[in-house]
Amino acid sequence: MKVAFHVDQLWFGAPGGIGTYVRAMLDALPAADPSLELVRFRSRWRGRSPDGGSPLTIDGRYPGVEVPHSIRTLYPSWDALGRPALPASLDDADIVHATNPAAVPPVHGDQRLVVTVHDLAFERFPELFPRGWRWLYRAGLRAAVKRADAILVPSQRTADDLVASTSIPASRVHVTPLGSSLVDRAEDPKEVFDRLEVFDRLGVTRPYVLSVGTLEPRKNLVRLVRAYRQVAPDVRHTLVLAGARGWHAEALDAELARPGPGTIVWADHVSDVELDMLYRGADAFAYPSLYEGFGLPVVEAMARGVPTLASNVSSIPEVTGDAAILVDPTDVSEIAEGLARLLTDRAFAEDLRKRGLQRAATFTWAATARATLDVYRRLTEASS
Repeated sequence: MKVAFHVDQLWFGAPGGIGTYVRAMLDALPAADPSLELVRFRSRWRGRSPDGGSPLTIDGRYPGVEVPHSIRTLYPSWDALGRPALPASLDDADIVHATNPAAVPPVHGDQRLVVTVHDLAFERFPELFPRGWRWLYRAGLRAAVKRADAILVPSQRTADDLVASTSIPASRVHVTPLGSSLVDRAEDPKEVFDRLEVFDRLGVTRPYVLSVGTLEPRKNLVRLVRAYRQVAPDVRHTLVLAGARGWHAEALDAELARPGPGTIVWADHVSDVELDMLYRGADAFAYPSLYEGFGLPVVEAMARGVPTLASNVSSIPEVTGDAAILVDPTDVSEIAEGLARLLTDRAFAEDLRKRGLQRAATFTWAATARATLDVYRRLTEASS
């Protein structure tokens, strides 16, 4: 089976959860099925690849095909018109997998189209998205509902939202939960030294509360900062915001500029190793997002045994189960109360730590890959 796999997201300034998904699946799919022929495709992009190689290189592993158009013209045309066609070298692909719902390429003949829809935040909170991307996501969703043979979603909540808000039958929607992408390495004496170097470079001092994600309005960081400042006089913890700057961050900038108790550090563009160190060193993790299709950072925090506070909305309760303290993300006082309990009630935090480790172990990229391959196989078998 030959699969054409769209990888543009890896070149974005803020790759976010979609970028994590793309990179993880590039590893997990061939590992789950060594006979799979995986071919990456991407639009024309200036500059070098994320690993510093040639524009079509990602870790030097898989062949790559460039679509000779920029995303500015390609994505709207794909979504609205279903053209231009993919390069001829992909004509023999059995599956075309669109990993970003903003870009739904055309297929032909017996090819089958799979689209991953990560969430419907652009429908639930349209005002939080730049106008151009909001249009692309909506146009891409319409194209996916009309043309895709299968739509993959990371949670049952997202599946339910998709079926309820579109005309797509539930039989074409498949839930493929995600996994943790943290580097896999054991603690050793050298890591203690490495951690000190990482903390020094990022300007982070222990103890601290960690929040991870692109700095954009949906992550609800303004309310998190306000909640942290309510508890800061009673604890010694710094608040660390780790993630690339996204869009519409002016309100967060203004909130951070206001005087208040405590210390807040923004750790921008951390490496995989640095992110792992930040998780390992945190006393608590806070993720009061307004809406998530899955919530990868929550699983990562639990996987590192970090007591976690998260939102009680969208897919997050489905992901955390009883392994996190869940709060109303629109209620600053409730977020603050949750933070205070995590940081002062050691027995409660230890119980959440143990529950989180057990819960996170149920989410793996190997399982995501197996579920995705099952969908690929069903589609190719149906067409043969």
